[in-house]
Amino acid sequence: MKNILYNVKRNSFILISALSIGGLLASCSEDFLDVEPEGVGKGEEFFTTPEHARLAINSVYGNLREWNVIAFAHLAVTTITSDDAAKGSVPGDAGFLDEYDNFTITSTDGQLNGYWNGQYQAINLTNQVLTNVPLIAMDAGQKERILAEAKFFRAYHYFNLVRAFGGVPLRLAVPLPGEQEDPATLNIPRASREEVYAQIIKDLTDASQVLQPSYSAAERGRVTKGAALGMLAKVQLYQRNWQEVINLTNQVEGLGYNLVQDYYSIFRISGEHNVESVFEIEAQTIPGNCGASNSQWAEVQGVRGQFGWGFVEPTQNLVDAFEKGDKRMEATILFRGEKTPEGDVINPDAPNPRYNQKAYVPSFVTNECGYGKDQNIRILRFAEILLIRAEAANELGMTAQALADLNRVRVRAGLAPIASVSQEELRKRIWQERRVELALENGDRYFDLVRQGRAAEVLQAQGKQFKAGVNEVLPIPQQQINLSGGPLTQNPGY
Repeated sequence: MKNILYNVKRNSFILISALSIGGLLASCSEDFLDVEPEGVGKGEEFFTTPEHARLAINSVYGNLREWNVIAFAHLAVTTITSDDAAKGSVPGDAGFLDEYDNFTITSTDGQLNGYWNGQYQAINLTNQVLTNVPLIAMDAGQKERILAEAKFFRAYHYFNLVRAFGGVPLRLAVPLPGEQEDPATLNIPRASREEVYAQIIKDLTDASQVLQPSYSAAERGRVTKGAALGMLAKVQLYQRNWQEVINLTNQVEGLGYNLVQDYYSIFRISGEHNVESVFEIEAQTIPGNCGASNSQWAEVQGVRGQFGWGFVEPTQNLVDAFEKGDKRMEATILFRGEKTPEGDVINPDAPNPRYNQKAYVPSFVTNECGYGKDQNIRILRFAEILLIRAEAANELGMTAQALADLNRVRVRAGLAPIASVSQEELRKRIWQERRVELALENGDRYFDLVRQGRAAEVLQAQGKQFKAGVNEVLPIPQQQINLSGGPLTQNPGY
């Protein structure tokens, strides 16, 4: 099979290796892979110029908007599993998503396999960059930055995988052009959770030492030093390395991030890349090129019959989690029959009583390529950095710091600051604040409950069939186990 270079979003390119991990291309027929590309070079002719390096890293950014990376599979694994959202839509539509709502997920589910494939496709793209770009004769500074960007995204996608599945195969390179991959290294066994986290930390540390704090308007959306440090702080939070969290979040704050006072505005198109934004996934309608305008994160969550498909219905439990007077509730939950600040009246007969308002795009925004194609996806904000630092500070007994960070977030939401409380009570308050601040946004709630050691307690109370000791991770997709021929093993209990 040939390597193929093909056009994706925003006229960027992806180089796909035919020898990629775990059946990455299993969904494509061999005939498709053997089609001669038209108007572009074959894979072995790529990675020879600085322009190739730029196109290759652009493909990594473009891949962030792919269906398996940010739409159904992502929302199923990260959000419908939580107590923040149910499947939504109407009964019978995509009924397989009920398995995530109920924790009856089996290893043969297609979205599970899609999530795995989406993350590994992204990792393959980063490895193409990291293996081939060092061989290109080009400006040293540009090369260093491109490699740092690739390391950030490799870490980001492995972070998604390790939280969902535990230890996974750790693949860090692809064959050089003209080389044949050793069949013995094609399907490798799972690395341990600790080994995966160690690689994530190494990649993010390397990236943070190279990436710039900011870029020109022409390069808006590229990953920055703050994004690498912030993501590393989040990873260290999951590892309970509290002092590292403090050190890293202090560095992020020192780069000039701050809270936007109007919480609602953060999630509007006009609020993209504001002073609070640490990293977000770019989305844009490109007139005349709808194939490149392909983010469906907002579309699958839009009000059914009016804007989108109606999936990911906020639960009443989430509504009840907001304190009286919390401005974030109205900015997070879109209620049936309400009138938005932009003037849209939500259908009073919509199938579900609630929808994700963070995914709402006003009707006056172009629908040329479908609903919500211009809605960026917020991945990391400074408010989360403050809550990450508050949690670490509380664990270290730094109560004043923890309260200061927590109360900055609360006061912005229109709530009274919290006075001094016990360490245990403050921990609960920080966890609660994290839930309502980030609800329906970046897909952390299920993973947060797992790392906090209370997933069974919280999710069982909501009627989910969560099994302690099993459902803290999801099953390894059976298709990947079959394709591996033996080295890839299943998680216990599945």
